[in-house]
Amino acid sequence: MWRDEGAWIALGVSALFVVVAWVMHRVFVRILKNGATEPAQKENHE
Repeated sequence: MWRDEGAWIALGVSALFVVVAWVMHRVFVRILKNGATEPAQKENHE
């Protein structure tokens, strides 16, 4: 199994998804704790 290239690719992709999910979780928790800042008012160019 450990010599199979496909297994290493699958493990790498799975690890990447776990890391991305952890980072997104940290960002969301930080935003929810601090409160979202209000977006800047954009001028209407119509």
